[in-house]
Amino acid sequence: MSSTAVIVQPRLGLEDPHDCTDANDMLAVFDALFDGLVRYGPEGGYIPALARSWEVSADAKSWTFRLKEGLTFHDGSPCDAEAVCLSLRRMARPDKGYTLGAPGVWNQYLGDAVIEARDRLTVSIRLAKPIADLLDILVYGYVVSPQALDRYDAGDTSHPVGTGPYRLVSHESGAALHLRRFDDWHGGAPANAALTFRLEKDGDVRLAMLLDGRAQVANSLDFRTSRALEAADATRAVSLVPVAIIYLFNAFRGPLADARVRQAFNLAIDRQRLVDEVVHGAARPLQGFVSPVHFGSAPTQDNRPDLQGARRLLAEAGHADGLTIAVDCPNRLPDEAEALTAALAGQLAEIGVTLEVFRHEDREAYAHGVRLKQVRDMCVFDSSPLSTFRILAEKIDHRSRGSWWLGYHNAGVEALLDKGRATIADRERAGIYRAAFRALQADPPWLYLYNPLRVTGLSGRWPDWTMRRDGVLDVTNLPDFHAGGANP
Repeated sequence: MSSTAVIVQPRLGLEDPHDCTDANDMLAVFDALFDGLVRYGPEGGYIPALARSWEVSADAKSWTFRLKEGLTFHDGSPCDAEAVCLSLRRMARPDKGYTLGAPGVWNQYLGDAVIEARDRLTVSIRLAKPIADLLDILVYGYVVSPQALDRYDAGDTSHPVGTGPYRLVSHESGAALHLRRFDDWHGGAPANAALTFRLEKDGDVRLAMLLDGRAQVANSLDFRTSRALEAADATRAVSLVPVAIIYLFNAFRGPLADARVRQAFNLAIDRQRLVDEVVHGAARPLQGFVSPVHFGSAPTQDNRPDLQGARRLLAEAGHADGLTIAVDCPNRLPDEAEALTAALAGQLAEIGVTLEVFRHEDREAYAHGVRLKQVRDMCVFDSSPLSTFRILAEKIDHRSRGSWWLGYHNAGVEALLDKGRATIADRERAGIYRAAFRALQADPPWLYLYNPLRVTGLSGRWPDWTMRRDGVLDVTNLPDFHAGGANP
């Protein structure tokens, strides 16, 4: 067997690490090549990456990070505080953080911050507004060698130079990336000396490659056909994806500007039935605006529909005789969008609601339309990332007028957000977000549906292996595929 571990996934490329993405396959590549100041911890929270320690002021406005000694980039140059600051300032530019037509994702948090090196190993970030959850942002603050920044600004992303656990050796025009373990990485040496990320869009082919030994890791496998792994010398790992599949409600105008109608829709839905019918069990019902693995989430156990309560709310809102809702629906992302909308129509019909569906073939143009608030009554969408604070700040707070905000306003939730962003004690802040979670169950901005389940296959039997909680493949956590093929 080759000493290289091959990872097959449906999306692959070399992109600018200072642009914003929630695509788990792209983040896996970024995490292999680059570091931020912190990384996601395997049990939750954050662990040191380039930073060995950090402190935050009582007002959550001043953060100090102390770097590890002896950090180096893949090109051999030192990674010091000034190099870190250069990348963070670049990340904070208004032209960076671009995702699906929404530029400046990071600029809204760091654009007015003072980011400076106090000395060779100390990074200072002074914010204009408190952000107790700044680590939610800095986990994506990938640090690039200063010598590579001009190439990135010129649009050349083909020569990434980071400090990550692996360095790029070569690539095949987006079809494959060949990586070698970086011996000077600051963390413990990853188990596999070399990695190849290979693009394979067909899920059946990814499964076949894993089964016949051409790959050691296959991501995003079909929930049903991947059961073949259980009878083979392989591992089928099922993980919850913290991305929420939802419908955005247009709260600017129309029936869904009324909180009673929004609540009625959420009460009427049998989420488990949708999961079973539309994605064949490959999801978990969603009970609020964030997933159960989000910080401060407070899901309940009872997720049964309440048709009587839904009809009562519709009647109170003046729709006792029913109403028609215009729905915008893309053809992908999520891929089941059309089937989901059809199934949803059947369920809402039980409370007298008819859906008039408008289909969109161009997914990127569709996202632009949502960003520009060109939405009918509601639209199929998703919500990420793994940050309760960011979702509240970017999508629910009416003061931000965010890209995916559609007119919703709840002053009580905004007051909780303001309190949370200035509360540095984790336990107290989690309680604040739990209160926001419950408030957004009573007055929902979206139709909450489900969190997908992702299947990842590994060659060999590794019963203790789990996906990281953000749904991103952590290559430093992969087993040694060439040392026996099973946990000891």
